[in-house]
Amino acid sequence: MTSRQVFPPLTLRAAGLVCGRGGMALTHDLTLAVGPGRCLLLRGPNGSGKTTLLLTLAGIVAPLEGSFALEGADAETGPNLHYCGHRNAVKSRLTVAENLGFWAAVNGATGMAVAGALDEVGLGRLGTLDAGYLSAGQSRRLALARLLVSLRPLWLLDEPTAALDSEGHELVTRLIERHLAMGGIAVAATHDPITLPDPACMETMVLGARP
Repeated sequence: MTSRQVFPPLTLRAAGLVCGRGGMALTHDLTLAVGPGRCLLLRGPNGSGKTTLLLTLAGIVAPLEGSFALEGADAETGPNLHYCGHRNAVKSRLTVAENLGFWAAVNGATGMAVAGALDEVGLGRLGTLDAGYLSAGQSRRLALARLLVSLRPLWLLDEPTAALDSEGHELVTRLIERHLAMGGIAVAATHDPITLPDPACMETMVLGARP
């Protein structure tokens, strides 16, 4: 373990995994193993099952076949993953800081303080603003800040750079890089390029559209 490593050595592993909805398979016989400090990028056209795979790994959608597990996880430590989906789950009538404070209370305030996390994602001056006034990109930054206030080893990210400008793309890369340096694992479905400083930390899985 390095001096920066925070999380125990975990491995996300799946074998013969078939994911789908309504009994319709979208992915077939997937096998993967993503260890600590590694990022798996999911690529593929719309409808190829990227979101469904993330929802399955998050435990929200049951697999049609096969199995998966976060090996090495201790149930006594509590939840081990963050799922950051398409929707930002922002309450417009709460302030930016109140929104993030709510999620810190729900998920556990084990990471950065609210003010520090808002500074990190570029929203430090907007803490007292009603979240309903945020732009789409700012709302996405607020959603990403939830990853910082509650430490969890596995990040499942669905289009994390959606609605973000070039600086926002750099922010996502920086957050993932730091998470991996702490021994975390990231699985990200994205159409946008994500290039980490250490290419050895990243691998790509291409999902094909269902015939």
